[in-house]
Amino acid sequence: MKRLLLGSTSILLLPLFFLVFTNEYSRLNNSNKGFVRKGITAINSSVKTPEKCSWYCHADTGYCKKHHTDLLKKYTSKIDPFYFGIIKLLHNAGDYGLANIIFLVILFPALIYVLLVKSISIQRKIKWLKNG
Repeated sequence: MKRLLLGSTSILLLPLFFLVFTNEYSRLNNSNKGFVRKGITAINSSVKTPEKCSWYCHADTGYCKKHHTDLLKKYTSKIDPFYFGIIKLLHNAGDYGLANIIFLVILFPALIYVLLVKSISIQRKIKWLKNG
């Protein structure tokens, strides 16, 4: 039981730690002035540039797809209905920013976490039953 709890906790915390570490490392090594919105300064600027994504791409997805999606170009026709569908649903929720945080930052990762832990638990039961 203690081992299962430790494993479940590490599955939850290690990706979060990796995400925070990567973002903060990027912030330290970025000399550009970040985009400011509602008093919060982002890591990336809002300058339109073909070299890398910026907050400009958040407002103009077409520009981003044209300049920054070399690996995904042949898949955009399959991805776009899901991508724009999610954005439309978030806008329909009333407060796009809050809906984004609730669904994409909290609920969706929580669902993935629960399903992953459940899958590992089932695999352990199968292994235990096979070994007697």
